[in-house]
Amino acid sequence: MLRWPNRLAGSPEHPPSIRLRALTTAEIFWGLLFGSVGLGFFTYGKKQKAVVPLVCGLALMVLPYLVSNVVWLVAAGVALAVAPYFVKI
Repeated sequence: MLRWPNRLAGSPEHPPSIRLRALTTAEIFWGLLFGSVGLGFFTYGKKQKAVVPLVCGLALMVLPYLVSNVVWLVAAGVALAVAPYFVKI
């Protein structure tokens, strides 16, 4: 039986500290949702020259890349999505 070599098992090309992780459906869904809302905030903030929606939109677009726990992703995403409504500069 022919087997593919395990390239993540400590080969010279891939040290053992590098691990690939599969995304769950929830991470993909929430990342797409918050990224879309972030794009809307970013576009609005850029056109209106409003700092808070611009920064929140940028943060919402980057957030799914930085947070891997779904609970923290949703909590931080909701907080960033409602922040422009409460913070007026």
